[in-house]
Amino acid sequence: MRLKPVPEPPAKLAELAAFQRAVPLVPGSTDDCCARLRDRRDLPNRQRANDWLAFLRTLGLVRETPRGFVRTDADPTPERVREGLRDGVLFVPEALSLLRSATPAEPVTADTLFEATRASVPRHDRARDADWERTWRGRADRLLRWLALVDLAAPIEGDGPRSADGNDGGYVAGGALEAA
Repeated sequence: MRLKPVPEPPAKLAELAAFQRAVPLVPGSTDDCCARLRDRRDLPNRQRANDWLAFLRTLGLVRETPRGFVRTDADPTPERVREGLRDGVLFVPEALSLLRSATPAEPVTADTLFEATRASVPRHDRARDADWERTWRGRADRLLRWLALVDLAAPIEGDGPRSADGNDGGYVAGGALEAA
């Protein structure tokens, strides 16, 4: 099963370690871990903290034990994050496929990724969110920025409106994707 939540990526991969350190070394309940993440990373609510906890787990930076969640001793390296994204995050395979065939003239944008995956958005997500298309376009934007953070995607310049990361032209395959 692949993870749906994709939190806002940090500006630099090194900042991911601060999220990992916010999870305790001694097992804690989900509520305790979410409260700690929320407080230490200044997250707006428990849901955002829960999304981060699940995401960190998918990346192998946090694990769940019978007594609760703990951080692992794994470093948040580009390789580890790439592997976690590839293996555990919904629509990453589709995004990577699109990036492989993208060109500067026809880059992958959040809209491109959303349209390519629209039919696969879980039915229950559509039913519970009246504005699910905007929500999933935002998720596509964040996902592309995570891929760019670990060099699976490369931003290109363009003439369109700027996304949240300042990229105005979309993405093509990054060096790590081309090397794979």
